[in-house]
This record gives sequence, structure tokens and C-alpha cells, in this order.
Amino acid sequence: MLRDKQIVLGITGCIAAYKAAELVRQMVKQEGRVFTVMTAAAQQFISPLTLQTLSGNPVATDLFVLHEESRIGHISLAQRADVLVVAPATANCIGKVAAGIADDLLSTVLLATRAPVLFAPAMNSDMWASPVLQRNIATLKELGYHFVEPGWGDLACGEQGPGRLADIDDIMDALITILSPKDFEGITALVTAGPTREHMDPVRFVSNPSTGKMGFALARCLKRRGARVTLVSGPSELKPPAGVEVIRVRSAQEMAAAVERHFERAQLIIKSAAVADYRPKIVAAQKLKKGDGLKTVEFEKTTDILAELGSRKGDKILVGFAAETTDLLENAREKLRRKNLDMIVVNDVGRRDSGFGSDINKVTIIMSDGTSTDLPAMQKDDVATAILDHVARLMHKRTAIPDEPA
Repeated sequence: MLRDKQIVLGITGCIAAYKAAELVRQMVKQEGRVFTVMTAAAQQFISPLTLQTLSGNPVATDLFVLHEESRIGHISLAQRADVLVVAPATANCIGKVAAGIADDLLSTVLLATRAPVLFAPAMNSDMWASPVLQRNIATLKELGYHFVEPGWGDLACGEQGPGRLADIDDIMDALITILSPKDFEGITALVTAGPTREHMDPVRFVSNPSTGKMGFALARCLKRRGARVTLVSGPSELKPPAGVEVIRVRSAQEMAAAVERHFERAQLIIKSAAVADYRPKIVAAQKLKKGDGLKTVEFEKTTDILAELGSRKGDKILVGFAAETTDLLENAREKLRRKNLDMIVVNDVGRRDSGFGSDINKVTIIMSDGTSTDLPAMQKDDVATAILDHVARLMHKRTAIPDEPA
């Protein structure tokens, strides 16, 4: 997601500076090119050598000795960046930028750049609550600077409260959001994810191995690309994507009701949930004992949510998923036609290296015009990006004004 992006990471003097090593590792893992700038105080907490080793690039520390191809060092750093991230960002650093002060390498780079800037503050709770700091943050936000709020927890001073550096995952999410295209801005999207549970008594139920990872990845990527997102999720232990409205449900009936409530306002519906096709006809109020009613359980069909949506989707874009084990493309094409979908994503859930529960997925995307795209096995966030790229092209095609005849 950060492939070939040039990221300047500023590190200031704070006990949380050691966490910058993991942040660099995550950026490099996402194929970003990381150039680190450290203040003198930051070097008291973590060594430049550590960050140079992790990033593969020299670390800049001094305004007066940095030279590159006869160009002024801080100007070169400022111009090469696709984005600047300051993590951790102290109250001192934030105050300097708000006041227009440039008295060291990092503050000079921050004032010279035209790239977006993301601050991840970390400090004592009392400093975080300071009216002066909050005024400085408000000033910078008005100027277009980005912030990821600090977390709440144990602080280096021995107290508990707000001020600890945000989780690395949250900083990465904010960074990727800044760099993502906003091609879904103005779009309201409805995504379903996870399994459903169809109970036969209070402790036993029929379900499947879905964890919701694919649906959560789609919701997260949609939000990053500017959409307003509602995620209807069956039972899942996953962390809700930032900025996404999450509705928790348990059964197919509850999922159908939640989808119905949000269907009308959505322009895009992606149904990636693995909804049970059948449920026990009778649900016992008490736990069934061994041999007492378990020999025979009568089932009935659940609502076919996707078919119902397809029958009245109008000009909405409807995307479905097909989890198959045999005849993947044939079954998926039939499902796409029968349920009036614009696009279907099919994967082989019989593979051990992808699918349910895995961070990896290997899918084929089939469009309603018959074209298809085979994707290699890759991380589900990357699969989500590829799926949304196809949706974006479909949206563009629908809204394009046809050429007038000569």
C-alpha cells in the first residue's frame, strides 16, 4: 500500500521514541521508502544506527552538515516526501510548527514541505490537556495538518491517562488514509462481514469458519478512500476499522434486518458475509441434553439476503462473494446472473493457504459483462484494494458522459 512512496519520519525527544523502530519496520514492510529525521533529544532515547538499519537509508540529524547533490539538505528532504510523519510528536515540536519556528533540521523540513504532515502526539496527560497545546493543535488542523489522537493508558511518569503514543496500527492506518485516492468520496457504502450463528439451543449453533477479515478489510479501505461506511458484522473478534459505523449481529435474520435498514441510503453494497443458508426450525429455550432432541434437528431456509437485494437494487452497485470448493468460475458466474449482481468475487475455500481465517486470499473477480481478473495470493487488505479498484472503474464507466456523434 505504500509501494514506492517516499516517507519522511520525524522523531522527537520522548520516551515513546523507541516505538519508532516498529513504525519504520511496518512502513518498510508495506514497501515504503523511509527517510528518518531525528532531533537531538530523540537521539537520547534511540540511536540513529537502529533506524538506519531498519530503513536502509541514512538518518538525518543535523541542519548544518546535511548535503545532497549540491542541494540544501532540508529542501531536498521536504521536496522528496510524499508525506511527513512525526511520531512521537512532542508539545515542543507541535508548538514550533504552529508558531512558524525553524531552528533545527526537523522543524525546518516541516516548514519547507508542501507534502501532507501527520502528527502522532505523545506526552504527559497534563501537557496534553494544556490550553496552549490544544490551541496549537487547532491552529494546525485549520491549516490542513493531520493528527492521530494519543491513546489512554500507563505513562512514563507513573500516571494513567491520555497522552501515550497511538498504537502503531492506528498511525499506519492514518498514514495510508492520507495517501489513498479519494475516489469514493460522497459514496455511502454498506458492507457485510463475518459468519452468522443459527442456534438450536442457548449453547449450540450452526456456523462456519469465517472470521470477517475480508469484509473488515473492505470497510477499512473504503473509509480510507473517502466513503461513508456501515459495516454489518456477524460474530468477530476483529478491531473495528477507524471511522466506520459497525453494527453487530448474530443470526442471518438479524443481518437481513440490519441490511434492510441501511440499504436505501447506500449507493454501494458489498456482501462478503458468510451467511448460513439454513437454521434450526425450532430453537430450544434450554440446553438440550444428550439424546434429548439431538438425534433429529429439522432445518428451514434463511432469507437469501443477496438475492433479495439484487431483485431491487436499481442503479446501486451490488457486489457478492462466492466461497466455492469445486467448479469455481462456473458456480460464481451462475450466482452472479441469478442474483443480478454487478460483480462477484470467488475464492476456493478448500485451499489451506488462503480463505477463511487466513490473512491471505486468492480470488477471481468476475464482472457482469463477463470479463474476469485472476488475482495472485496476497494480503486481504491488498485484495480489498484490487476489488475497490474494479468497483471504482465501474462507477466511472456509469457516470461517464458518452461522446456525441460527429
